Parts: sequence; structure tokens; C-alpha cells
Amino acid sequence: MNRRSFLTAAVTAVSATATAIGSERDWTGRDPVRYPDPDIRSLDPRFEKYKIGNTPIKREWTGGLWTEGVAWSGVGRYLIWSDIPNNRQMRWLEEDAHVSVFRNPSGNSNGNTFDWQGRQISCEHSGRRVVRYELNSTLSVLAETWEGKPFNAPNDPVVHPDGGIWFTDPGYGSMGNYEGNKAELKLKEAVYRIDPVTTKVQMVTADLHKPNGLCFSPDYKKLYVSETGGPDPKGIRIYDVIDGKKLKGGRLFTLLPLNGGLKGLADGMRTDVDGNLWASAGWGGEGFDGVHIFAPDGVRIGQILLPEPGSNVCFGGARRNRLFITAGQSLYSVYVETQGAHIA
Repeated sequence: MNRRSFLTAAVTAVSATATAIGSERDWTGRDPVRYPDPDIRSLDPRFEKYKIGNTPIKREWTGGLWTEGVAWSGVGRYLIWSDIPNNRQMRWLEEDAHVSVFRNPSGNSNGNTFDWQGRQISCEHSGRRVVRYELNSTLSVLAETWEGKPFNAPNDPVVHPDGGIWFTDPGYGSMGNYEGNKAELKLKEAVYRIDPVTTKVQMVTADLHKPNGLCFSPDYKKLYVSETGGPDPKGIRIYDVIDGKKLKGGRLFTLLPLNGGLKGLADGMRTDVDGNLWASAGWGGEGFDGVHIFAPDGVRIGQILLPEPGSNVCFGGARRNRLFITAGQSLYSVYVETQGAHIA
């Protein structure tokens, strides 16, 4: 079943004037998509208020090998992301959509974010560490070992209001020489926290198979973690955050497979101000890859379909109402009728 045939069967709300059934979408923009964009898909009435009828999904850039770690700098008003195998970070400027190499080499960085002082935090694969780029352009190593053993390959960071930095360590960057340096994994895959005062690294949970993307709820009382290893089906777990430092009550939030047999997994995630979870989704093929949106009760309410596996998301722009998505070799964006809950 091709892309448009799938959409015709699944999206009953698409206008009769939408792009012709069976045609391939032109991502160059030479042949613009007809509104409403049929690849912004409602699965539940609750998603309707977040759709904008006269906005398209745009491919902002392509040319990477595996793009990840998209993050918005509110201070600089620019977007960064990692092109992991090419060992570089890219930057997109808001004023003219100009894209350039931001940092090369980058330690085969994966996830990125910005802290409350506007400093960039990055998880390096080849360095097997978490680093911070200071405002004077120097680099600080925040974490590189746990109980004397090197991390596997830190993956995705988020920042708590107390200044603590939380990150996952699934080890993908040490499993070969494509996204980092092949090395023996010394630690059980886990989620960690760097204390902002003592700088001590604390393991907060090790009950997951390949913990990957993570993000807080809008009130920082919950932590979502995508699980990308272990047995199928893959899902997202949710934890209660205790005193901003510990986790308890880990439980399944949602599963990723779709009705109809499409299987895949979630990677990077962000929440909006209403508590919905916007999760990049990939490795499920057409009709699955892109972004899946879940209401706070775990029900999947919408999708943004892309021709490549989604790897990460963030909200950006002056009003934080533009969703940026790294997927496969490319960077995409789409305006939505909500705002990101957090700074990056």
C-alpha cells in the first residue's frame, strides 16, 4: 500500500481537494502540498485543536547521514542538531532558514539541550561523556564515568529547574564505528542525574532495556523515557519524580505499535503546555514514521507522517509553537496550535 492509499483509508477528515491519491509528495516545495496537509493526521478529536489548516510540513534541510538531538536556543534564536556519523553539529538560523556547520568535530554528539543559563549540553558518543559548552566557548566535561567505569555512550539529556541534568546511556554509540567508536559496554543501560551542586552522578533507574529519549511533564513531576531495546512491542514508560532527584513508580505509559500491524519505536520526545507528549517515531515504515502525539492519558491522538524514521523533536521559534523534527537524513518543521512546555 503506497503513502496516499494508506492516508485515504485512514484519514477520513482529509479534504476532497487534498493532494491526488497515489501521488508522491514533493519535498522540495516546487509543487506545494494542498491544504490541509494530509500528512498531519488526527486519530482522536482531541488533536483537532492542535492542527493548523493552512500550514505545511516543511523539509528545512537534508544531507545528513543520521540526524538527532534537535534543540532550540532561545537566547540565540537558532536551532542545532547532530549529524552523528559525520561527527558534526548543524545550525539553522530563524531569520532566513540558513543552515551551516556549527561544530566539527562534535564528539559524534547525539542529544543536545540548553540549560537555564543558555549553555549547550551535549551527549557525546565517541567521548562517552556529557559535556557543556560554556558561554566563553570553552568545554566542560560534566560526566564520563559511573563508579569508576566509563559510560556506554550517553544519548539524550534534559535539564530540571533545580539545575540537575538527566541523561540516558543506552550505548548505541559504542556498538560500532559508524556513530562513535566501537567499545565494550561496561555498564547496565540506565538513566542518570548530574547534581548541580555536588556534580556527583547518580543512577536514577536501571530497569529499562536501552533507555533512549526522555523528557519531563510540564510540571516536572513526571519523567517519560522511551525504551528502544528488549522484547517487542516497544513503548514509553513514565515515572514519578521525587524531590527533583529520584524516580519511583515506573510503569508503562503507552505502546508504539499501530493497529494494522505497523511496528516501530519512539526516540526523542517533548511535552507541550497541555501535557501532551510529542514523540518521534521510526522504523515502522510508511504510515508510522514521523511523530506520534499522545494525550496525558496515554491515548495516541495524532500523527505527523514523514518519509524517514523520526529521531528527535523540539519546540522552537519566537512563540515555541513550531515543532522541529530530525528524521533520517533531514530536518523538518511544522507549526502547531500549542507551545512547548520547556525551554529546549
